[in-house]
Amino acid sequence: MTEHVADSHDLIRVVGARENNLKDISVEIPKRRLTAFTGVSGSGKSSLVFSTIAAESQRLINETYSAFLQGFMANQSRPDVDVLDGLTTAIIVDQERMGSNPRSTVGTATDANAMLRILFSRLAKPHAGPPTAYSFNVPRRVATGAMVSEKGAGQKQVVREAVYAGGMCARCEGMGSVTDFDLTALYDDSKSLNEGALTIPGYSMEGWYGRIFRGAGYFNPDKPIKKYTKKELHDLLHREPTKIKVEGINLTYSGIIPQIQKSFLSKDVEAMQPHIRAFVERAVTFTTCPDCGGTRLSQDALASKINGKNIADLCSMQISDLADWIRKLKAPSYAPLLNALGDTLDSFVSIGLGYLSLDRPAGTLSGGEAQRTKMIRHLGSSLTDVTYVFDEPSIGLHPHDIQRMNELLLQLRDKGNTVLVVEHKPEMIAIADHVIDLGPLAGSEGGEVVFEGTVDKLRASDTLTGRHLDDRAAVKTEVRTANGVLEVRGADTNNLRNVDVDVPLGVLAVVTGVAGSGKSSLIHGSIAGRDGVVTVDQSAIKGSRRSNPATYTGMLEPIRKAFAKENGVKPALFSANSEGACPACNGAGVIYTELGVMATVESTCEECEGKRFQASVLEYQLGGRNISEVLEMAVSEAVEFFADGPAKVPAAHKVLDRLADVGLGYLKVGQPLTTLSGGERQRLKLATQMADKGDVYILDEPTTGLHLADVDNLLGLLDRLVDSGKSVIVIEHHQAVMAHADWIIDLGPGAGHDGGKVVFEGTPAALVKSAKTLTGQHLKEYVAAH
Repeated sequence: MTEHVADSHDLIRVVGARENNLKDISVEIPKRRLTAFTGVSGSGKSSLVFSTIAAESQRLINETYSAFLQGFMANQSRPDVDVLDGLTTAIIVDQERMGSNPRSTVGTATDANAMLRILFSRLAKPHAGPPTAYSFNVPRRVATGAMVSEKGAGQKQVVREAVYAGGMCARCEGMGSVTDFDLTALYDDSKSLNEGALTIPGYSMEGWYGRIFRGAGYFNPDKPIKKYTKKELHDLLHREPTKIKVEGINLTYSGIIPQIQKSFLSKDVEAMQPHIRAFVERAVTFTTCPDCGGTRLSQDALASKINGKNIADLCSMQISDLADWIRKLKAPSYAPLLNALGDTLDSFVSIGLGYLSLDRPAGTLSGGEAQRTKMIRHLGSSLTDVTYVFDEPSIGLHPHDIQRMNELLLQLRDKGNTVLVVEHKPEMIAIADHVIDLGPLAGSEGGEVVFEGTVDKLRASDTLTGRHLDDRAAVKTEVRTANGVLEVRGADTNNLRNVDVDVPLGVLAVVTGVAGSGKSSLIHGSIAGRDGVVTVDQSAIKGSRRSNPATYTGMLEPIRKAFAKENGVKPALFSANSEGACPACNGAGVIYTELGVMATVESTCEECEGKRFQASVLEYQLGGRNISEVLEMAVSEAVEFFADGPAKVPAAHKVLDRLADVGLGYLKVGQPLTTLSGGERQRLKLATQMADKGDVYILDEPTTGLHLADVDNLLGLLDRLVDSGKSVIVIEHHQAVMAHADWIIDLGPGAGHDGGKVVFEGTPAALVKSAKTLTGQHLKEYVAAH
């Protein structure tokens, strides 16, 4: 049979890619194969895979919709690349945390809750109503009124009551918790509003709030709050939204508490800005709703049951148990629904998330758990010839679980799909059909293709990845001795079973166990938050395209002051967000031209040539460099620049030293945060929080996004922290970190209700010797390959 011309399109061709730090590179990626993209953090892997290939695929798909629909979509500009050929539909499964909407749970984020609601609306007794009657996001609504029917020449009027069934608990509005406010945290009652009585972030009498409070006429803004009548205090705190007119403008006035509930409490606490979060934790107490017991559902929905279980009971079950319960349900008429629900739940189990429950808030999932939850909907898909793009799918996975993930990736490939994986773990690189290694180093020293070929050829190559692919750390022979302990007694957060454990101080302690065994529950639930404890977790860094390492770490402040002092001018001139900004681009360095439904065009500002500052500001110098040149420096160069001589700035030098310590010496001081990879952002956060005054540091998977060659640098950093008198507790899956520990606390034996117990405490050598736990077995295999 002669080959059809259509069969010849078996490559994705990239020619002349220049996104971020890519240096005009060209690659050919085989379709219907698994290709791993390797290289040090910041070498350009994400720029090639996500910002170029996946971004262009999604942009082209969006262009197939009508101009009207495109107007509602996010505008995507074409990546900086000469040719992109052979693209297929791209499905991106990234590490981004799921939305922190407090109404979003594991069940609502997947299709599981929707299918459960249909099941209850058909089978549950007593019948509560349609599927919406079992949803905690839909309130019960009653409408009464006259309905007029026109028939022939006459009319017939009927008074009817229409009931729209919803399952939301009326008291907590489907949140599961009710709020109580500490009024002393909202205002100082000895002052009047005009004297600044309100202590709520953003509530200033200088702006619109002041005009509304003064124009509402419900109370005297010059009167101290403690002298308010009951009605005045009610209007200030609790008044329902009311239309008012202030200075001829129509506005809405509502009490302070409804305002706070709408603006602050509609978000998940974890997703709030630090100052808002501090205010909420100070002013608001969350208690379980007494009406629904935290289930979020109305009494009608809770009374409706199948085989003695209501929908809240099923959502609180561990998913692996729920899958068994659904499979045992006998209802031949609803077999298609039960099979679809069973398959979805089985996917959770097969992907290693069987320990979760459907009522788990989506915002509490780690980056790895969120990524695997997003995979669920694709595992059973009948689509083929799709490009699946994964960003470090090994994140948050114990070595025991990585094998499972490998099987799932190979399943996707074997269905005829192209699988692109950005990865650092050798166990996952090993299954690739093709490897593209970027480098040779990171940042401006990366962005080149240094190797293309098979895994075996990568091993033989002289690239950084090739040389380190078979690296194995040896177990520490001499360990430090603890100088005290942090006692944990009766820990029962999430799946922990009354755990008692002593966490040693003055050493490097590593907490291990399979995903879902209770590591984070133990450390974040029982140790984080104590005095002197600094926690560096996996939560995302928030920052716009104007944010950079200098602004995020606070380093820019002393640099601006040094420039101002040297030149006898104001510090505000040296900020691209303030007085020194180029007026043409407002300090952005680029000008964005919106073209409606077409892609937004981004062009370098002609006035400042992308330097972001006014020309007059660039005439001021410190140590022979202007502010724009300083922001263009690599961290490693800036360390020397600010250390001595005329540009000596100790406060900036201290921050830069920490950035170099965590392996970010190649980053530019003024590089936008939006261009940093996930691993770079976490290390930037680590460098910033190392400045916090603390005796105990908790690090949550610090190897995330780290190349094999950088793990040694991280271990050196951890050693320096411990040797300086700090105690370091690391939650980690990487065997090199386990082998380097002074003390290991292993949780398990399994995940969910099969975990939650301490199964080993001791040195790494003792863990390898006993090898009774899953962690011990995998660590023994790892060090045996040393």
